[in-house]
Amino acid sequence: VQLQASGGGLVQAGGSLRLSCAASRRTGSRFYMGWFRQVPGKEHEFVAVLETSGRSTYYSDSVKGRFTISRDNAKNTVYLQMDSLKPEDTAVYFCAAGASLILSSIRSATNYAYWGQGTLVTVSS
Repeated sequence: VQLQASGGGLVQAGGSLRLSCAASRRTGSRFYMGWFRQVPGKEHEFVAVLETSGRSTYYSDSVKGRFTISRDNAKNTVYLQMDSLKPEDTAVYFCAAGASLILSSIRSATNYAYWGQGTLVTVSS
């Protein structure tokens, strides 16, 4: 599976951005797609993920209530709507996908086999 991420940019604090991640093919059950972010010198931080065949969504505490992850299975695309952005949300955001994940592993970047290119999100104060 190849992933193509888009939608980053520069926004003022309190603003919104929407990221998109398009997968190259349809995926099966227990396939998760989501987002991690990374700032220089730190590891990938879990942001949000969903199971492409179900309704479950998962968020980090730092973005819960502000970010919304959704999918359009007809387009093999997952979106991350980011509202009420804060300067600390500034990072490179990566789309990731993995198959046959168990719930206890979905927040760890090492369990995702497929990665898109990063897209930079900059939130100015």
